[in-house]
Amino acid sequence: MSLIIAEIGTSHGGSEEEARLLIDAAVDSGADAVKFQWVYADEILHPDTGFVHLPTGNIPLYERFRQLECPPLFYKNMADYAVSKGVKFICSPFGIRSLEELLELSPYAVKIASPELNHFPMLRRLAEYRDARRVDGEKPVPVILSSGVSKLKDIEAALEILGKENVSLLHCITCYPAPETEYNIRLVASLGSVFGVETGISDHSLDPVLVPSLSVLCGGTIVEKHITLSRKTDGLDDPVALEPEQFALMVHCIHQTEAALSRYGAERAEAEAVKQLSEAYGREKVIAVLGDGVKKLAESEKANYGRTNRSLHFMRDIKKGEKIEKTDVAVLRTEKILTPGIGPEFLEKVIGSHLAKDVKNGSGVQFEDFM
Repeated sequence: MSLIIAEIGTSHGGSEEEARLLIDAAVDSGADAVKFQWVYADEILHPDTGFVHLPTGNIPLYERFRQLECPPLFYKNMADYAVSKGVKFICSPFGIRSLEELLELSPYAVKIASPELNHFPMLRRLAEYRDARRVDGEKPVPVILSSGVSKLKDIEAALEILGKENVSLLHCITCYPAPETEYNIRLVASLGSVFGVETGISDHSLDPVLVPSLSVLCGGTIVEKHITLSRKTDGLDDPVALEPEQFALMVHCIHQTEAALSRYGAERAEAEAVKQLSEAYGREKVIAVLGDGVKKLAESEKANYGRTNRSLHFMRDIKKGEKIEKTDVAVLRTEKILTPGIGPEFLEKVIGSHLAKDVKNGSGVQFEDFM
């Protein structure tokens, strides 16, 4: 049976009452787990990121994330409530502070969002925690990695840090909404074969049936999709989320696909599913959604590669000749306004180096900045 995750994210807007309603809706819709996002704006963006075009309009993104920050007690209460309702609590941290606070709650799983796939300092801290659990004779906390706006080498680097025990990988397209025809669903099976881990889908498309059903057909065992009480509310991801009735339809179709696989086997089940879905969506579209199973950046996310992912940014104006301290550089998403820096793998080499020229607050760290 697939693990069906209702991505609540930040749709609650910081309200415990709203968050409980969303958990209730997820439970009533048939979800197995709910997922939150543990947001601290300064772990994600530089204050000068500026305005970014999202489904809800042009948003001053840093300040919007500041508005979504919640105290640890909020997440503890939501974790307790989720468990009391019979669903698993999963959460995405975005830096070491949120990760450590999350781990104190003993979540069912830690979800690493696509832009954090190369947040190596956070991944290393998570790996240390998982290793400590092994030493104590416990299974390491499960980790679910999303792989939107990534290449095979990026996934490989993350898995080298985390290992593969109790690690799952979700194919994803980092675009809101994501075009169904770019999803290349056969990657779900391909990634499982290449990396030897459980795979699934993190779906940002608008349709409740096509991508989730085909992902299960291709061997996926995890489906993650945003849920909202209404697409008309002002949550960052609400315009691309499913309302409860749609989410319930998705769950029903996933279970139908699972039943067909059990009854007919993979080959016949795929033929039957393609035939049925073709009647609703057209055969050409269904075949396009399935794709060729070769890992590559989707057209809709190519421009985001290197910008949505993490890179190094200066956190103050610094003069030529000054020595770089730990607080002078941060591992952040670049997004639309700033210039991307070199990768987080170079953080330790940057610390302690001296500048060859003046640098601006927020600018991406470059090799030529140093002596």
